[in-house]
Amino acid sequence: MIEIHYLIYPVFSLLAGILILIFPELLNYVVAFYLIILGILGIIGRVG
Repeated sequence: MIEIHYLIYPVFSLLAGILILIFPELLNYVVAFYLIILGILGIIGRVG
């Protein structure tokens, strides 16, 4: 599972950055979604 986290974090970061550049008004939603995903992955990683 650790290998997946190393791949997912940079991909989400890249997608979030691209979306913010294209649609600046989505900044709040992109950041919120990113933080939710990181939180869920962090909980899953610690529990599993």
